[in-house]
Amino acid sequence: MTSVDEDAKNIRTEIPPPPPAEIVYSGEHSINPLGNVSFRQLCAKLPSVLRGIARMAWQLDRTAVVLLLACQVVTGVAAAVLLAATGRAMQPILGAGSVSDRLHQAVPALLVVAGAAACGRVAGAVASYADRRITPPLTTRADTALVEAVCRVEAAAYAQDGFADRQEAAEMGVVRTHVMVNDAQRFMSALIRMVAASGVLSVLHPLLVPLLVLAVLPAGVGAVLSARVDYEMHYANVADRNVRHMMRWWATTPKHGDEVRANGMTGYLLFWYRALSERIDRRLRAVAPRTLGIALVSSLVGGLFLVLTWAALAWLAVTGRIDLAVAALAVVAVQTTLAALSQVVVNGAALFHTSLYLTDMQAFLDDAAQRAPQRGELGVSLPVEEIRLDEAVYQYPGKERPAVDGVSLTFRRGEIVGENGSGKSTLLRLITGIYLADKGKVTWNGADLAGVDQDAVWACTGLVPQLFAQWPLRVRENVTLGQPRSEDDAPVWEAVDAVGMREAVEDLPNGMETLLAREVFGGAELSGGQWQRLACSRALYRLPQLLILDEPTSQMDPRGEHKIFEEIKRVAADRITIVVTHQLENTKIADRVVVMEHGRVTEQGEYEDLVHADGLFAELLRLAKDR
Repeated sequence: MTSVDEDAKNIRTEIPPPPPAEIVYSGEHSINPLGNVSFRQLCAKLPSVLRGIARMAWQLDRTAVVLLLACQVVTGVAAAVLLAATGRAMQPILGAGSVSDRLHQAVPALLVVAGAAACGRVAGAVASYADRRITPPLTTRADTALVEAVCRVEAAAYAQDGFADRQEAAEMGVVRTHVMVNDAQRFMSALIRMVAASGVLSVLHPLLVPLLVLAVLPAGVGAVLSARVDYEMHYANVADRNVRHMMRWWATTPKHGDEVRANGMTGYLLFWYRALSERIDRRLRAVAPRTLGIALVSSLVGGLFLVLTWAALAWLAVTGRIDLAVAALAVVAVQTTLAALSQVVVNGAALFHTSLYLTDMQAFLDDAAQRAPQRGELGVSLPVEEIRLDEAVYQYPGKERPAVDGVSLTFRRGEIVGENGSGKSTLLRLITGIYLADKGKVTWNGADLAGVDQDAVWACTGLVPQLFAQWPLRVRENVTLGQPRSEDDAPVWEAVDAVGMREAVEDLPNGMETLLAREVFGGAELSGGQWQRLACSRALYRLPQLLILDEPTSQMDPRGEHKIFEEIKRVAADRITIVVTHQLENTKIADRVVVMEHGRVTEQGEYEDLVHADGLFAELLRLAKDR
């Protein structure tokens, strides 16, 4: 290494790495939905949340819902009976006579107390059982709905500002789904016990009930306000959490381990991850004094009213306004009501907290439903003889110029078209109907894709993208994924043979049954070139009307590359074939070559004609040979 290189290296090691960039979004999705909502409006959400949970649960398991509701009724009745029986037991116990006589008189009431307590415990156990029946499928439904929404949304939505953040917020809603039934059940149970205990107290003396409510109400207000602060911080950290989550995967997945280690990225990635986490922590710590103030004020006010409640009870007993037995019952009723009120507050606040995240999830699902492709019900007439673009334009959100700008092209069955240049990936998305043109149109056999059912289009396409997926599935599923198949593996082997992968598959530990995931015990891994061949076999297995291969041989050796292009020529007669490649020599197999620059078609024609046309294609070809 030269001294200049050494000096440059020393300078780089002395300068600390830059911290992660602050991510700030603007627009409707950057506004905290709680920003302009009053406390009263927040509390008013609880009935609608309960109805929503009940509706979802009823759709999944009606028996469990009936059990839950019945258990709440039993719990309330048991609480009322327990208090009434306790009052009856107190009268002989605190009355005159021998101890044995008083206990004997109290036995029937004590048996009722024991029975009511047992019924309450059994109801609690059955409610827990019903909760365990409902919660797993409910969480699965929410999780599956989110995955389906993201998979089915218009691909153009991914480019919208805030889409990833709203998805991250919705993910938190899925996480909270597993506790929402339990929160709702505990809230309703505590509410019923509170009503039962309050009824007894109101009979004893009407002054005690409002005092108890005032004693617990500040805690409820504090809990809801604290939940609001927690949600505000959750909302403020959505973007950073989203980026941190993505980068965590990229930094830790074994697929990129070689690059991370050999390029010395570990130190910076750890610094970056730690810095981003500390930024999130700073926001959370900044609101700690605020939540402390809420807790202290609510506890102080609630404590004052609780002292007044006990003082009022003592005054009633000392002044003889209630009998000693009634006073003893009042003590039990106050304790029961206080405990039930506290549970109503705690579980009501938890339910409110959960509702915030569930609202985010539902809002995302509703938005995704609106963004799902709605293109009409026309089918695709087979075979696909012609695909035409007429002055097609597509511009990504936030970009100053279109990625595809007024392109007119025609692709015909039996033709192999080679493609090169900027805008080609967007053009492929327009051709396959992944994107719809902002202006102009794309037609298959004369039918505008805007009016054709998207599933009918995608049933006719086979795409090998430049960044193809390496699915953690068995070899067979990696070939057949997305296409119905029979129990016969002959078509699968045919697709594997077409790309020269038979020997590699047979060498795997379990052949076609091998799981292609090195991270899983018993799994295996393919080389980059083998994965690319498998991606090609997946497209060929579909027997598509439109076959698109975007840099299909970029990771292959010459033998593999030759095999793929021979197969392309062999199957080309029955379909429209488009090959995108930077290796311009490979376009020799094409009947026609299309060259794009800045989203426009600048040249098209046969390979030999373009080589001698002294245009962009010829220039790029000379540069490629001059390496």
